[in-house]
Amino acid sequence: MLTEGWDATTVTHIVGLRPFESQLLCEQVVGRGLRRSQYHDLTVEEVAKVYGVPFELIPLKATPRGAPAPPPKVHHVYAVSPERDHLEIRFPRAEGYSIKITGQVRVAWERVPALALDPLNIPDEVKLIGLSAEWGSRLSLMGPGRPDDVTLDAWRRTKRIQELEFELASALTKRYAKSPACEVPAYALFPQMLAIVRQFLMERVNTAGRTDRKDIFLDPYFSWTLHTLAEAIVPDEADGQEIPRYEAHRGAGSTRDVDFWTSKPVREAQRSQLNYVVMDTERWEQSAAFYLDTDPQVITFVKNFNFGFAIPYVHSGEAKEYLPDFLARLQEGGKEVGTLILETKGYDPLASIKEAAARRWVSAVNAEGSHGRWAYRLIKSPTDAPEAMRSAADELARLTPPHLDPLPLEGERAG
Repeated sequence: MLTEGWDATTVTHIVGLRPFESQLLCEQVVGRGLRRSQYHDLTVEEVAKVYGVPFELIPLKATPRGAPAPPPKVHHVYAVSPERDHLEIRFPRAEGYSIKITGQVRVAWERVPALALDPLNIPDEVKLIGLSAEWGSRLSLMGPGRPDDVTLDAWRRTKRIQELEFELASALTKRYAKSPACEVPAYALFPQMLAIVRQFLMERVNTAGRTDRKDIFLDPYFSWTLHTLAEAIVPDEADGQEIPRYEAHRGAGSTRDVDFWTSKPVREAQRSQLNYVVMDTERWEQSAAFYLDTDPQVITFVKNFNFGFAIPYVHSGEAKEYLPDFLARLQEGGKEVGTLILETKGYDPLASIKEAAARRWVSAVNAEGSHGRWAYRLIKSPTDAPEAMRSAADELARLTPPHLDPLPLEGERAG
C-alpha cells in the first residue's frame, strides 16, 4: 500500500480512487509498483496488485492480429435536474385518431402524396416463352416457340373508369358508415366519397410508360389508395374535428424521464435538458443540432433518440410509427409560441407518407388543444433549419392565444 515517503517504500497495492483519463498518469502510478524491494536476487518474484485502473489504456504488449477489439466507449445520457428543469420538453402519446362525422367531409390533401403508376416498380406487361433445356440441362429462353405478350389491355377494355370510381367510393363509404362515430347515412356519404375519388384520380395519379389510370384499381395500388384516402378524410370544419386518441395507460412523455446508455457518438448542448445529444449521422444531425442550440428562437430542444416520441401512421394496411429527428420549443417576440417537430431527411421512399402522418398528428393535437400548439417542418439540408424555425415560429404565433405569459428571464428560470 502507499504510505508517506512512498518513494522509498515497496509498493504492494495500488488503489485507483477515481477513473484515470490520462494514459500517462496510469503508467506513472503503475510504474511505482514495478520497483523491487531488492535487486540482489532477481529470481524472487515480487507482485504489486492494482485496483481500479483501466488497463486497456496501457499498451503492455502488442495486440495479436485477429484479437477482438476493445469494447466501444459508452455514454450515459440523462436529464440534468434540477439545474435544467426549465428546459423540459413534453409531448402527448397518440395511438390513433377519433373522427366524428355529422355532415360533410373533406380531404386534407396535404396528407395525400401523389401515386406514381411506375412500371419500373410494378410491371404492367411481361413477355413469356416456354423454357427449353439446352445440352448440359441448362434452361434457356432461346428455344423454339413464339413468345407471348401478357398485358393489362384486355382487362382495361372490359372496365370503364366510372365503374371503377364507384367501386373505390363504395369501399370508402362502407369503411366510414360502419363506424359508430359516423352519424351520416351511407346514401348521403357516398356522393361525397365519389367526388373525393374523382379528384384524387385527376390531381394525384401520375402515369408512366404504358400505364393507365384504371390500373390503380388493381392491387397493390387499390389497397394503397384506399388506406391513404381513409387516413386523409376528415370532417368539415363546421361538422366536427379530428382529434387524437391518447394512450390510456401512459401519460405524456418528458425529457425528465430520459436515462439510458449508448455507444453512439454524442455532443454536449446548452439548450437541452439532456446532458448529451445523440447523433445517428456523421454531419447532418450535428449541423441541425448546432442551429437548434444557437438559434435565438429556440428555447430548448431534444434529439428524438430513446425519447419515446412517435407518430402513428398506416402504410399498405400495416400500422407503423414515424420517429422524427428533433423537438424544439420556440419563442417569438419574447413569448413561447409552441413546439416544432423538425425532420432532417435525405432520400426516403416513404418521406411523403411520413410527412402526411406528421401533419395529421399536428392538426389533431392542435384541434384537441390540451398540449399546446405544434408545427412540423421537413428540411432537405441542415442549412435550411434557421428558415424552418422562423417560419414555424410565425405559424405558431398566429395560433397561440394572445394571453400567453412571456418567457421568464434566465435568472428567473434558475430561481
